[in-house]
Amino acid sequence: MTDVADTGSQVPEASATVAADGYPSNTALYADTSLTEGVDYSRRYRRHPWFDDDLTQRYAVQRTAILAPHGGGIETGTSELCLAIAGYHPADLAPTPTAGPFHDYWMFEGLLSSGNTRLHVTSTNCDDTVARAIAGGSLNAIGLHGCKPEQADLPAGTQAVLVGGRSTALKSHLLTRLTAAGLQAIDANSLPDLNGDEPTNIANRTLLAAGAQLELTTPLRQAMFGTNTREDRKNTTLPVFWSFTTATRAAIADLEATQPFP
Repeated sequence: MTDVADTGSQVPEASATVAADGYPSNTALYADTSLTEGVDYSRRYRRHPWFDDDLTQRYAVQRTAILAPHGGGIETGTSELCLAIAGYHPADLAPTPTAGPFHDYWMFEGLLSSGNTRLHVTSTNCDDTVARAIAGGSLNAIGLHGCKPEQADLPAGTQAVLVGGRSTALKSHLLTRLTAAGLQAIDANSLPDLNGDEPTNIANRTLLAAGAQLELTTPLRQAMFGTNTREDRKNTTLPVFWSFTTATRAAIADLEATQPFP
């Protein structure tokens, strides 16, 4: 879903009106010569080796990918969450305090000073080759998104996460862990605009043709940072940010425990 544009200052709540995407695909966006990668938008990703001889590192077989198709100033806070859930502190990319393995990740980030929503490409149209390779080489994937409470038929100011996607097992683990962490986690099954169940959704383009989609309301994401600006979010993460991260990583571990490699 589209979100408030990141102007580099404190991010206000915006209208629930969702404009049509300006680009039909990532390929079309990348072909726009009026945009410059590294200035107007960026792509960040990391793929880990399947095995590592250095036992001090947490590299292992990778089964779950973390995706943020609308990071940066498009759906604010999702870039930082993508890194943290993958095992990296968003401030310096050092390993996070949470135990467990690293996960492959990919994100697209809007870097415009304003109006980043025009860089939104809906997840069903995401054709970035790296994103598809990472998702397609994983058993599971989690897509991180932002929405307004009213888009989820919730009262203004509600801090909640809508849990969708085609993987019923991953959804179940996420709902259980996020709720246990004190977060309002809602099954998005009855919300067609937020349930992420389309087979072409990048989070569902896995080896198992199923993944999960997390739609975090704007108030929840705002509560995760002391200073909600592009420059300062990564340096001012609050306890709710780490509660969400830890719960999501625990849900991944729960699922992966049932998916042993031969």
